[in-house]
Amino acid sequence: MDFYDVVIVGGGHNGLVAATYLAQAGLSTLVLEQQPHTGGAAVSQQVFPGVDARLSRYSYLVSLLPDKIVADLGLALQLRSRAVASYTPVRRSGRDLGLMVERPEGAATRESFARLTGSDAEYDAWTAFYGAVGSLASVIAPTLLEPLQSAETLRSRVDPALWDELIERPLGESVERRFADDTVRGVVATDAVIGTFAGLHDPSLIQNRCFLYHLIGNGTGEWRVPVGGMGAVTDALAFAARRAGASLVTNASVTSIEVDGVRGSVTWLGGDGERSVDCSYVLSNVAPATLDTLRGREVAAKPEGSQLKINLLLSRLPALRSGDDPTRAFAGTFHIDEDYTQLETAYRTAAAGTLPAVPPSEVYCHSLTDPSILSPELIASGHHTLTVFGVHFPARLFASDNESARAEATRRTLAGLDAYLAEPLAGCIATDADGNPCIEAKTPYDIEESVGMPGGHIFHGDLQWPWSTDPTTVGRWGTETDTANLLICGSGARRGGAVSGLGGHNAAMTILSR
Repeated sequence: MDFYDVVIVGGGHNGLVAATYLAQAGLSTLVLEQQPHTGGAAVSQQVFPGVDARLSRYSYLVSLLPDKIVADLGLALQLRSRAVASYTPVRRSGRDLGLMVERPEGAATRESFARLTGSDAEYDAWTAFYGAVGSLASVIAPTLLEPLQSAETLRSRVDPALWDELIERPLGESVERRFADDTVRGVVATDAVIGTFAGLHDPSLIQNRCFLYHLIGNGTGEWRVPVGGMGAVTDALAFAARRAGASLVTNASVTSIEVDGVRGSVTWLGGDGERSVDCSYVLSNVAPATLDTLRGREVAAKPEGSQLKINLLLSRLPALRSGDDPTRAFAGTFHIDEDYTQLETAYRTAAAGTLPAVPPSEVYCHSLTDPSILSPELIASGHHTLTVFGVHFPARLFASDNESARAEATRRTLAGLDAYLAEPLAGCIATDADGNPCIEAKTPYDIEESVGMPGGHIFHGDLQWPWSTDPTTVGRWGTETDTANLLICGSGARRGGAVSGLGGHNAAMTILSR
């Protein structure tokens, strides 16, 4: 076909969401993906040679994907709740303790708070704070699939004092005012710095935006485990897109995009050489910086990612110094060195251009909730996956020597986990067919090279508030560009970021509502 109603550049999850909605509506739709497979960063892959374990190599949990999108597209997808929300090992006054937050919270969680902090005060503050956040989420979440509302409209629907606290003032002020314990403060604050390089008092409030997105998914903020790994999400989307009639082309490296407001043209290189196709609309599922390049424009500013992703396969889960059950502790989000002061110290160190000596990180074990990503043999022998996400690792720290800095960052991060274990982690790490330890680490530079995210920024750039502060854009979808028939459908859309499908849905609605 030489002409399509819509051409989508990039076959990640958002592009597939958009393609399915548009094809269901009867529009001829073409998706072009440069990699040999669709899925972008939301894939499951056999990472270690000769080891039958399919890890969620980049993205790994699902929170923001609305249930409505799953239902609308008829996705054959199962998302499981984790029995534990989080576990934080702590060493105080010579004692090894652990703060366990169960799901749902109850007497055991209250007791865990009291054992760590000495009273019920912090748990009472915790429930009051997250109750307030929940009230905000219940208002904002339904609007994510609607045209943009104004900030004033949303503020009028919630407690104005809460709005001012979480939206107008740096999050650090709220955390410090509401909580006294350094560990509890850190557990709250960590949601503000996942993939976002900022201090808790940053005047830009980028940390507040990150915090909000981490806690509003489906009105609950619950992070769920995709059965079969993240690849199951995008496999289900690719199936739905093809079923609806969309054409998906892989190994198609787009080289240019031209749009004039009425018609568009996309050129790509594939196995059969250079090809071009004309269309009515172009949807960009690549980062805005990449889109500028494809349009032949100067890139205003390349984003900077800030994370270290480590994938491991263990022959067994390690025992903990605290004596807590590792099958419980690792089932949720396992916080390492994420006390509030540790988060702030690591940020200041990294901002000064040095790897944090004590890097904060988060760990979770997918296979405890969903063992299907492992072969029956690995399951029977007690193997488990472990995902480590290190925060405050901006790309600048790896600029001069990515390989050496990656090795040192990995060593420091795993040493942080080791400090809370009753046995060395090295003794629990499985080996691949070549006898090498099953460890893989990805810096922002590695992520850029592997999946094409500029600067390794997992959100394609700084997250934006999911509403409008500009009266001229109220009622629009947050996907529009300077050209009427070019839309952003990926994480760079106003309500982008994470595995949500929001950018794809909203770009499709931009077209279908015209």
